[in-house]
Amino acid sequence: MKVLIWHGYLLGGTGSNVYTRALARAWSRLGHEVVVFCQEPHPEEYDLGGATVIRPQLDGPLPVFVLDRYEDMEARYLQDLSRDEREHFVDRNAAALREHLPADFLLVNHVLLGAPVGAASGMPFTVKAHGSELEFSMRGNDDLCAWARESLAGATEVLAGSEHIRAVLAEVVGLTERVRVVPPGVDVDELRPEPREDALATLLEEARRDPAPTSERDPDADNAERLADFLAGDEPTVAYVGKLSEEKGVHLLLEALGHVDARAVVVGFGPAREELERAAGERVLFTGALEHRHLRHLWPLADVSVTPSVFPEAFGMVAAEAAACGSPPLVARHSGLAEVAEGLEDAYPEDLRALASFRPGDVADLAAKLESILSLPRGDWARLSSAARAAAVERWSWETIAALILSPRG
Repeated sequence: MKVLIWHGYLLGGTGSNVYTRALARAWSRLGHEVVVFCQEPHPEEYDLGGATVIRPQLDGPLPVFVLDRYEDMEARYLQDLSRDEREHFVDRNAAALREHLPADFLLVNHVLLGAPVGAASGMPFTVKAHGSELEFSMRGNDDLCAWARESLAGATEVLAGSEHIRAVLAEVVGLTERVRVVPPGVDVDELRPEPREDALATLLEEARRDPAPTSERDPDADNAERLADFLAGDEPTVAYVGKLSEEKGVHLLLEALGHVDARAVVVGFGPAREELERAAGERVLFTGALEHRHLRHLWPLADVSVTPSVFPEAFGMVAAEAAACGSPPLVARHSGLAEVAEGLEDAYPEDLRALASFRPGDVADLAAKLESILSLPRGDWARLSSAARAAAVERWSWETIAALILSPRG
């Protein structure tokens, strides 16, 4: 099949960026001809399995839901753009899509502006709702919600990453039909357990390759030396990977760590970093943003990986990736994270199922669950780790997800 993926943003980082490049790679490896439309200035840095990358030329602002830095364009909140600016963006992107028709399948990312681009393309299209557009730009904005409803009327199907996002679609847009829940995927070949000695050596090797940082999106300077010192010995290790912002709940983790005998590696960037570093003790190391080439070796070093978000999440991708590496996830039990917890629990031995999640916002419960995991006899911890890996392989491998998206709805 010839498959087109429209994605208005980059290919690196988190969320829909990772989703796009991973899906493109999986479809390419399954033998499909894949064309990706995005604003990534350096696509050669990513493994897309041979997919072609097209960068539609823009002559106006890039509509975003969370303000970030783009090296050669102006990013502005979607809700702050005029109708003319929004429609001009859609026209430019739809024109780029039409140049590559005919095609067998078109997937567009984000309800807005994906659905309007798909509708303007002139071919049947499927929309992937990611959640960020619904929560950060559309919720409470009658004009954007009306535009979304109008555009979605022409969609063949809308994919939601979790039951939570299905519910948000119904609440925000009023869409209840033609919605199918298909979770995001995990690269279970790249992300896999490693012996501790090998994982640490390779993590340090990757950190030595890091160039000098030029922005907050880069790994911190001297990470190789800092990680080598911090991860020496065999102390219990906790990992957090994600944005450093209030809604991600990192402050809850830091508070819980005060009651647990463990060290923690905190990976990510964001507006709360300075405040969080002031609150953290000496047994917490902040690394700045890391890439998957680092994380694939960091997660196997973590006895537990915590996702403490207090904001509704479309899906717990970081938790699923940690699980693939054999690092047992511990997630706040709400929204899409609850569905990750349920997937883990289905794979866990019955006596360990309570260790997949904690009550949202409850520091005492988080600390108690951390202590329970970290104090497990090694054989029980190994059972937990192996079951987490099995859940990732069986439920969330990209090959499974990619084939599921293209399969007829049943």
